[in-house]
Amino acid sequence: MCLFVVLLLFGPRSAIALWWLFDLPRWDVTFSSFWVPFIGFLLAPWTTLMYVLVAPGGVNGFDWVWLGIAVAFDIASYSSGGVYGRRRSVQAGGDQ
Repeated sequence: MCLFVVLLLFGPRSAIALWWLFDLPRWDVTFSSFWVPFIGFLLAPWTTLMYVLVAPGGVNGFDWVWLGIAVAFDIASYSSGGVYGRRRSVQAGGDQ
């Protein structure tokens, strides 16, 4: 429940940091090195969170759907910034 509240208030990177601090053994079981979750933290935080949630028991069946949704969230978070930036530019009388 606490992880869900952190996600809503502060986003996926803060949820990763807190989850890593409070449940390090789960991260150790999921990843064999520090670098994979670190790169996930920087580039694909939603996918990293979902992978830590589903991977310790093995990724199979419906878990792939959850991972696909997380990948879609990561892609949407990168692509939506450009759309809103262009809208703000047009509304403010920017490049015309």
